[in-house]
Amino acid sequence: MTSAGTYVPKPGAAPLPRMIAAQAALETKMLLRNGEQLLLTVIIPTLLLALFSTVDIVDTGEGKAVDFLAPGILALAVMSTAFTGQAIATGFERRYGVLKRLASSPLPRWGLMTAKTASVLVVEVLQVILVTVIALALGWSPQGNPFTVLLLLVLGTAAFSGLGLLMAGTLKAEATLAAANLVFLLLLVGGGVIVPLDKFPDAAQSVLGLLPISALSDGLRDVLQHGGGMPWGDLGILAGWSVVGLAAAGRFFRWE
Repeated sequence: MTSAGTYVPKPGAAPLPRMIAAQAALETKMLLRNGEQLLLTVIIPTLLLALFSTVDIVDTGEGKAVDFLAPGILALAVMSTAFTGQAIATGFERRYGVLKRLASSPLPRWGLMTAKTASVLVVEVLQVILVTVIALALGWSPQGNPFTVLLLLVLGTAAFSGLGLLMAGTLKAEATLAAANLVFLLLLVGGGVIVPLDKFPDAAQSVLGLLPISALSDGLRDVLQHGGGMPWGDLGILAGWSVVGLAAAGRFFRWE
């Protein structure tokens, strides 16, 4: 009779928190190694901040241009990662069968979505730090309550994540790639990121103000530029988009 050795295999799934953490770390590494994603999430926002803060191209109103632009670029950074980058990456993972294989693993589907969300948050933290450092170097003077800023960023992330996953889970990968980039460009121009919404016609302002990018950039600007309190209207718009986007993604997302 022999006793069990030290190296006897013990088959079974790892604890759920460890699986989610490992998947989140893998998702983050893949995102940071992707040159196209880095261009979209890091290089473009920082270049826009540096360019429009130092060159008088767009009339941003009174005060320093960087005080107007920095909150909008923070909103753009959130959108580029939570919506555009996540939609494209998830769309192609779905096309190549990666999601189908992961769905058959011990990691539950909600755990995979949690890991993807955690990866997005990690990248956003890096983006916020980078944009803040560059903006401060350009003479930015932020104001307001950091908790309010954090709440806006979290709700903005939830809103854009839901919309990104909805797009990735319902369209073909090529269509997702085209649509996500098109939406990014349209919202960059018409979402109050660089061009103030009051430069648009009155009828357009009322519509554009309901977009998640407009609510996020306007809310951040109200706090960071003007030192305002809790922007309940913008928070309400972001919360509404979060509920609708995440609910629709959960209902219509197809894994194959």
